[in-house]
Amino acid sequence: VLSISVKGVAQSEESTNLKNNELKSNPFSLIAFEALDLGYERILNEESSLGIDLYLGLGEDNDLDYYRTFSLTPYYRKYFSRKYAKGFFIEGFAMLNSAEEATSFSFDITGELLGANVESHTDFALGISVGGKFVTPRGFVAEIYAGIGRNLIGNNNNFSPEVIGRGGISLGYRF
Repeated sequence: VLSISVKGVAQSEESTNLKNNELKSNPFSLIAFEALDLGYERILNEESSLGIDLYLGLGEDNDLDYYRTFSLTPYYRKYFSRKYAKGFFIEGFAMLNSAEEATSFSFDITGELLGANVESHTDFALGISVGGKFVTPRGFVAEIYAGIGRNLIGNNNNFSPEVIGRGGISLGYRF
């Protein structure tokens, strides 16, 4: 007697074709702040992910985002949707941020600018954000988020802000 046994495991189509990586850009930062804001996110499971954002200020003077010319922001997100890593989320983030600002100026007798005293800061913040992520079946990603954090190191020159913001509208691709 010959006996053959076959064992099958049923999986949903969504779980067999998982796309767990995202590359994103925040065009809002480029338009409003003259800054390049790029991100990568790795989806851990249907309800959580880890990511990192890089922010590089490109312009000389920026009155809207004066406290930051560079930041590196790792984050952890928790999604509250029945869909795979999309919908409403809450994130905890850490942000290494730095900036420079001219704090005093020197002029000659005719009023011509001779130079400026530039102060800089580097600080580390912890914070929380909320947002929403939308993903098309072909992998296009759009998200909107806003958050707030507190700088923990600070310095004595009163240039490093106590509170920092995080937010934007990011567009990208899930693969």
